[in-house]
Amino acid sequence: MEKNLTSGSVLKSILFFSLPYLLSYFLQTLYGMADLFIIGQFEGVASTTAVSIGSQVMHMITVMIVGLAMGATVTIGRAVGAENKPRAARLIGNTVTLFMAGSVVLAAVLVGLVDSIVRIVSTPEQAVAGTRTYLIICFIGVPCITAYNIMASIFRGLGDSRSPMYFIAVACASNIALDYLFMGALHLGPAGAALGTTLSQLVSVLISLVVILRRKSGIHLSGADFKPERSALGEILSIGIPVMMQDGFIQVSFMIITIIANHRGLTDAAAVGIVEKIISFLFLVPSSMLSTVSALGAQNIGAGKHDRVDAILRYAIGIGLTFGLIVAVAVQFIAPSVVRPFTSDEAVVLAGASYIRGYIFDCLFAGVQFSFSGYFCAYGKSGLSFLHNTLSILLVRVPGAYLASKFFPQTLLPMGLASACGSLFSILVCVIAYHWLKRQQKAVLYG
Repeated sequence: MEKNLTSGSVLKSILFFSLPYLLSYFLQTLYGMADLFIIGQFEGVASTTAVSIGSQVMHMITVMIVGLAMGATVTIGRAVGAENKPRAARLIGNTVTLFMAGSVVLAAVLVGLVDSIVRIVSTPEQAVAGTRTYLIICFIGVPCITAYNIMASIFRGLGDSRSPMYFIAVACASNIALDYLFMGALHLGPAGAALGTTLSQLVSVLISLVVILRRKSGIHLSGADFKPERSALGEILSIGIPVMMQDGFIQVSFMIITIIANHRGLTDAAAVGIVEKIISFLFLVPSSMLSTVSALGAQNIGAGKHDRVDAILRYAIGIGLTFGLIVAVAVQFIAPSVVRPFTSDEAVVLAGASYIRGYIFDCLFAGVQFSFSGYFCAYGKSGLSFLHNTLSILLVRVPGAYLASKFFPQTLLPMGLASACGSLFSILVCVIAYHWLKRQQKAVLYG
């Protein structure tokens, strides 16, 4: 289970870790789409809308849990790199205690706020009952969702990105089977979709527990490791909280941009919604660089190999730029063909094509800023990642989308470029922060 990534080829280590992580992201995306696809086969528009809205809410909550779990990945990775197995065990135990206790509290709070949440997201009247039922069941299952994500974060901190890939594959297959059972055979509608999602996560957690118990590792947990320790919890939270806030803020910014598009009319709203789904697939590669750099960087920082951490950053940026450049150039020529499979309305196709031609450059720049974010997290400076993303959202991305919508009502191209400009601004802040961090390190090293 434990994999040391502090020696050998840097590029090989990145590929070894990032490819399973990338496939995990892909499976999670399919996992999220399965409920919508299957309920559309058996239910009407109201039920489909209920699952769509409910899954968006759950996606935001899950993203924030994953962000918080980054603190576990980084701290465990450092301990593994330093070959401090007692410390790794204590961090693993405290991670489990923190997240499972927190998930129970979170589930209770969310169930109590379900009616308010349904109102805040402006759920159409016909879909209110289904959305409410979907969210209540999913909120009760938050401990299962949390358990899977902390298991994945622990494995990745140990340098193992393959096991989480297998676990999400099991969850994905279970979810599809249970969806057809609950929504197809039993006709439970949105409740069936929620039950399929929750129970499939439980299946994945149980399998991961069996793997942990059977697989031998040099790290041995005792009851004392699960006792809360201030230093361990503080280290995990100091890294995880800024990442969680950053990810939550990003999700809110996406919602604001969607609202801006909605005010332009149904055609532009549909085009933006379709392109967002396409971009979410294309962003799998840049996003995987963040977690790859943070996990590999943390192990090498623990081992004191700071030059290797810088090499990891350079390789990740190179991979991100290469992928982004290829995709950005290709989309300029095939934009309508990329959008057309999602709609038969030619006006939506043309609007979506103009939007994605501008937005796609965000894929080029995102690979760079995500790599820097992973680097900052590895050094325990996740506040820098929060800073550049927040500044980008507040100063460029959202105001840029609003101004582009006002001044260019005939095309979505400038709105798409606004998102790309936001990431470009993030890169400028990241470069400044990177050089500041290097000066800090030299000051500590040479006194």
